[in-house]
Amino acid sequence: QEYLVESGGGLVQAGASLRLSCAASGRAANSHAMGWFRQAPGKEREFIASVSWSGESTQYAEFPKGRFIISRDNAKNLVYLQLNNLAPEDTAVYFCAALWTPYRSRTSKKDYEYDYWGQGTQVTVAS
Repeated sequence: QEYLVESGGGLVQAGASLRLSCAASGRAANSHAMGWFRQAPGKEREFIASVSWSGESTQYAEFPKGRFIISRDNAKNLVYLQLNNLAPEDTAVYFCAALWTPYRSRTSKKDYEYDYWGQGTQVTVAS
């Protein structure tokens, strides 16, 4: 059984920071690039960031503008998304996803390329 479990969401004030975690197990834990996406009410799911399974390469959407940082700890099968200087428009459910690849430096911003998804963690930013 492969699965992803996100944690670390919550209710914060504008300007605060959060660190989201994604725990991977089973097949999702090995040789997978990882991505973070989010979906706000009434909006489509959007790409945030991706990290290669080696950790050497990262890819970001434009909108975080340096506020969000993706990283991973392969020894612990964890992927993180550091969220800084949060704003009300960052309110959404945040999802992590895993993409199997034989290429150590591959990342992807395309949600349809990902094989496994977590259930999501809610981030709510109050003004």
